[in-house]
Amino acid sequence: MKLERSAGILLHPTSLPGKYGIGDLGHEAFEFIDFLVKAGQRLWQVFPLGPTGYGDSPYQCFSAFAGNPLLISPELLYKDGLLTEEQVNNLKEWNPSHIDFGEVINYKTDLLKQAYENFKSNDGKVENEFSEFITSNEYWLKDFALFMAVKNFHKGVVWTEWESDIALRRKGSVEKWTDKLLDDFYYQIFVQAKFDEQWRSVKSYANENGIKIIGDLPIFIAYDSSDLWAHKSLFSVDENGKLETVAGVPPDYFSETGQLWGNPLYRWDVMKKNDFMWWRQRLTKMYELVDIVRIDHFRGFEAYWEIPGDAPTAVTGRWVKAPGRELFNSIKKHLGDLPILAEDLGVITKQVEELRDEFGFPGMKILQFAFGEGMEKKFLPHNHVKNCVVYSGSHDNDTTRGFFGKEKSNGSGIFEWAQNYLGYYGDDIRFEVIRSAYKSVADYVIIPMQDILNLGSDARMNFPGKLGGNWTWRFRKEDVNDQLAEAYKRMTDIYERPPKPVEVSDIEVNDK
Repeated sequence: MKLERSAGILLHPTSLPGKYGIGDLGHEAFEFIDFLVKAGQRLWQVFPLGPTGYGDSPYQCFSAFAGNPLLISPELLYKDGLLTEEQVNNLKEWNPSHIDFGEVINYKTDLLKQAYENFKSNDGKVENEFSEFITSNEYWLKDFALFMAVKNFHKGVVWTEWESDIALRRKGSVEKWTDKLLDDFYYQIFVQAKFDEQWRSVKSYANENGIKIIGDLPIFIAYDSSDLWAHKSLFSVDENGKLETVAGVPPDYFSETGQLWGNPLYRWDVMKKNDFMWWRQRLTKMYELVDIVRIDHFRGFEAYWEIPGDAPTAVTGRWVKAPGRELFNSIKKHLGDLPILAEDLGVITKQVEELRDEFGFPGMKILQFAFGEGMEKKFLPHNHVKNCVVYSGSHDNDTTRGFFGKEKSNGSGIFEWAQNYLGYYGDDIRFEVIRSAYKSVADYVIIPMQDILNLGSDARMNFPGKLGGNWTWRFRKEDVNDQLAEAYKRMTDIYERPPKPVEVSDIEVNDK
């Protein structure tokens, strides 16, 4: 993958401002794209866009293919004639800086159901109105729609607690339950069609303005997902859905006991039989929605940490080889050379690096991991390579301001180490870290919006291993202005992200 030297911002759409308790795909998304353009940015990186489940994590979704209904804009539904003025303006008071997912889910689900009822009362029929969407997405859509309808019927419990005939998809049960829950089945399709329509509009506007969207593909699926329920033979569960082995990572920088993710693992031997069809379908869907894909936990394609299904922590796991080379060769054969970024953090071996480099996938450099004795020197700017993406921090880190504030107060020496490395002894080391990222030889630089706005630890997005209270941060409209955009546009010009065209008037001639 050949990268054009560029800069971008990491911001999930849920973090956009707005009056409905959570960021959505309405006019604020278009205004954010306008800000990116003014700031000289060419990349917008988001988290996975799927429907989130327990814990509200975009990395644990009910489907690897579906979109998140919470991102659907009520204002756009109003413009489509699917909500009345009274319905769309029946607002609640929301915290503008953080999402209350429990309240938001109830509130927006009610709006979406009102929109669906209005759609039906206008003589709307899902199978007619959205026939093209249904046909092109049939390989996942109907399974997902039924999964969500049955889940709702069973009050949201995990699929293994449903009535056994549909939980195990016994003969005739899919048809029986589809007929039984036909209205909710079509409601789910309606919601997915509206998400697809609104997201494609945002993506088109971004692309028209020279912005490429980087999507995020979690390597593993959620246990409580339509993917597992509909395709049990592809994953590490028995015939009743009991987990035999699960995913995670060994003890590392983030946790002394490792991370027990609990996701089912792949039965790679089964997937090989049809040349990894499920993966090819997944990536095909991803590239309908984004321009570049970042694969989370890339090292799992070389070897993955396999943990017994009943283990209390990730400590008892073991490394198992994965067929990454065969998979990516299959993808290349069927889909061509795709723009893929590899999240190559954590326990990275020579074999992982060889797999990444064989296919030319850019890796990641995190500057917060770079400074201080005992940190990862490969992340220091003078050790970067062109074919990589440099970040000040990621969604799993503290904000850069929060990180250095804590390191300064705890006397670890990291703050002073960074000062000496950067040659900066002022009050805003966060900006110097960002500047060093822009200076880097790395082709891509992507900065989390929290760091752009110089926010502290209250704006942190995720604490790995902590359940609840994550993914809630939002920025306020008044935080963003032309002065901020101009500062970053100036940096993109100075550090050639992208190169600024040279005008004759810019050339100084010294004839003395």
